[in-house]
Amino acid sequence: MTTDLRESVSSLRNRATSRNPRKFTIPLDNMGQTKKVSDYYGELTFDFKTSEDISDAVKKEIISALDAGRGIKKEHAEAVANAVTAWAVKNGATHFCHWFQPLTGGTAEKHDAFFSFNKEGKAIERLSASQLMQGEPDASSFPNGGSRSTFEARGYTTWDLTSPMFLIETVNGKTLCIPTAFVSYLGESLDIKTPLLKSISKLGPAATKFLQLAGHKDSKSVIVTCGAEQEYFLVDKAFYYARPDLVMTGRTLFGALTTRNQQLEDHYFGLIPDRVLAFMQEFDYELHRLGIPSKTRHNEVAPGQFEMAPIFTEANVASDNNQMVMTTMRRIAEKHEMMVLLHEKPFAGINGSGKHVNWSMSDNTGLNLLEPGSEPQSNLRFLATVAIIVNALDRNAKPLRMAISGAGNDHRLGANEAPPSIISAYLGDTLDKIFHAIMEDKSFTPTTNNVINLGTNQLSHLLKDNTDRNRTSPFAFTGNKFEFRAVGSSHAIGFPMTVLNAAVTDVFVEANTYLEAELGKGQTVDQALLGLIKKLMGDSLKAVFNGDGYSKEWVTEASRRGLPNLRTTPEALKTMTNKEDYSFLVRNGIFHETEIETRYNILLERYIKIREIEFETMIDMIHQFVIPSALEYKSVLANLIKGQKEIGGASNFELDAYKKVSTKIDEVHALSQTLHKELSGDHTDHQKYAERIATELMTTVTTMAGVCNELEELIPNQFYMLPKYYDMLFLR
Repeated sequence: MTTDLRESVSSLRNRATSRNPRKFTIPLDNMGQTKKVSDYYGELTFDFKTSEDISDAVKKEIISALDAGRGIKKEHAEAVANAVTAWAVKNGATHFCHWFQPLTGGTAEKHDAFFSFNKEGKAIERLSASQLMQGEPDASSFPNGGSRSTFEARGYTTWDLTSPMFLIETVNGKTLCIPTAFVSYLGESLDIKTPLLKSISKLGPAATKFLQLAGHKDSKSVIVTCGAEQEYFLVDKAFYYARPDLVMTGRTLFGALTTRNQQLEDHYFGLIPDRVLAFMQEFDYELHRLGIPSKTRHNEVAPGQFEMAPIFTEANVASDNNQMVMTTMRRIAEKHEMMVLLHEKPFAGINGSGKHVNWSMSDNTGLNLLEPGSEPQSNLRFLATVAIIVNALDRNAKPLRMAISGAGNDHRLGANEAPPSIISAYLGDTLDKIFHAIMEDKSFTPTTNNVINLGTNQLSHLLKDNTDRNRTSPFAFTGNKFEFRAVGSSHAIGFPMTVLNAAVTDVFVEANTYLEAELGKGQTVDQALLGLIKKLMGDSLKAVFNGDGYSKEWVTEASRRGLPNLRTTPEALKTMTNKEDYSFLVRNGIFHETEIETRYNILLERYIKIREIEFETMIDMIHQFVIPSALEYKSVLANLIKGQKEIGGASNFELDAYKKVSTKIDEVHALSQTLHKELSGDHTDHQKYAERIATELMTTVTTMAGVCNELEELIPNQFYMLPKYYDMLFLR
């Protein structure tokens, strides 16, 4: 290694620690005062329902068509197209695009200019109704799981009227983004949004019918709501680009843990570093302009880790918003000379990052189905809703685990703060005791000494905070919602929500059939609901666990209860090859069987590609950085030993260090050669290959990382060519 390279590593530290926070100022209003959030919230969004340039009659017709599930008339689409064009151009937009979510996990867009010609050949700005409603990207160029040949390229994007359009602003102008679904020529969904919309459209009516059967006659519709918390790491840009593993894979493939990391528990909710807070302030500003209701920001548990959380909104909009959250934070962080890491486990040995998907349902009257009420029938309705969800979780644990699988999440699930790969529900002691009392036909006495006689109508108010929080649960009830904590930080939330919505829909449909039958027999609503609760929870109490999900004892106990524990992504994805496991998705019209097969192929291939990129990057880094660093240190030691011998002095330390470094170089080289040979083999059976990667090859890689870490600790800083955890986690 040359002197220049050594100095470059040192200069990275100097550069990172000498950066000043980026100055950002919120614009002033007409009175010269700093604008309030309410002044600029949503200024970059366009919703036809609130546009003053679209007549009430047209809005009413479009909403009516949406509610009825029929297409809108072309003249109504033309009215929207004209209005949004005028608005976008007025705000500086030159192009528009259909913004969609292919099966890459990210977003896609193709920009077209508003520029066109009128009949007289004069240049004008125009977005036609057909351009608004439909686009035609190349379907074969996106992940398709073998469902499309290269010569069968046609695919369509179709406007999603339920999600507002928005402007993306860059240095040299703005682009109008039109949220769309993405389907093949034959109508098969090739995206995340289409199945999500289907699942929402199925869950809403099923939940509405349940409410009406439960006595809520004013309930005419139910929407699914969501608020997705987003955890992330920030590292200085200089360190990021000096670590090929971060650039190529999003995580450090090896790195010795610092002596102090999160043991003192002093980072969580601690003082936000100035540079980070400056980023957060600009990040919030841009989110609010986009109509994304960012609410909370704070330090997370691990050093260098942070979180933002939004206010609840409709699930489909929340899904779109979260994609924009990830895109926007990356864009803003770079302005602050930092890089966002959304990988679930970017640094080994400390907390990884999740995306806690807070999920619930509410009706047209504002009733939250997971809000405990003060009236007897409300309490029973709430308890029955919880029972339906727990039953859905229990019977569909494998598909739900599949929905949150991925190479990144495999590192996180079951480690440090993350919930295990065993899908279970946390309800808290109070609800757990109530359900057990119902099952045993007993009364329940809460700590307030208000007796709840479950055989009569004497049900007292259930406080919405009558549960503690359980950070170790993958699916926890937190007062008036369930928190799907097992979702990974890099995941598009649309897919896990789709599976969750479909699972809950399936049980709602069965519950409605049961309630109709019991009410038809002359049972009261209360009696029918109690019977339903007993039926559902009798089958599913085994899926309720309020203890420490991190403990080894829970793994043993879960096995005794018969709960599945799909530890790796290949295990979880195999669920998509079993019709019995995924039948509820087909039965409720969320996916066709071919669409399930498509996703299985895509997700399995993606897992393999991610791991292969990691393995090849690791081999390259070992030979480009680790071994050269070790060899230079070894050379220095050899010269010292030689010099000591020449003058007749002792060299015990140098000799011992020399032997250790030599041994570790040989070990890591041999392991890298073994891994390289494995990667060049025949891997025609993707499922078997993926399973082998998850077990044998990942074991080899873990061993390699351990040897690299030992070498890092042996080699003095002046010889080591890569930024260390100390640099990336602590230097701002």
